[in-house]
Amino acid sequence: MKTLLKTRKNEVGATAIEYGLIAALISVAIIGAVSALGTDLKSVFTSVGSTLSSASTAG
Repeated sequence: MKTLLKTRKNEVGATAIEYGLIAALISVAIIGAVSALGTDLKSVFTSVGSTLSSASTAG
């Protein structure tokens, strides 16, 4: 019976580690995507800000 309980505890620990690894991989993918799109978004917002600024001073 003790051996069966030890096996169950080992499976729970392994499952927790697997979920942790999956979460880490998803985090790395999100960080990579945000980093890649960050510079493009910065230029878009800069352009929008310049357009709005010039529109408000012209009107």
